Amino acid sequence: MVWNIPSTATGLPERRPEGSQLANGAFQFSATGQMYRGPGAGANGPKHHYMFELYALDNVIDVQPAADAFESRANVMKAIQGHVLAKAVYGGLFRRPQ
Repeated sequence: MVWNIPSTATGLPERRPEGSQLANGAFQFSATGQMYRGPGAGANGPKHHYMFELYALDNVIDVQPAADAFESRANVMKAIQGHVLAKAVYGGLFRRPQ
């Protein structure tokens, strides 16, 4: 997950460096550590389903990455309550090229 992406951002570049805070002030975290890995489906088998939730907020939230991804997500979701201006959900299918 990534949060506090600046409102001026028009995309997320590939190959973000590891570490919880990015140069633009955003934070990143995944189940495997302080980095955003993106879809990671294997090359064999069916495509994996991915759902991306995007929230437009009325302010920056004061949440630091927690000990694990599930705690971080819970903290972010709690902090955005009452600040959501809009929400979009994007679903996709992915399988790593062979």
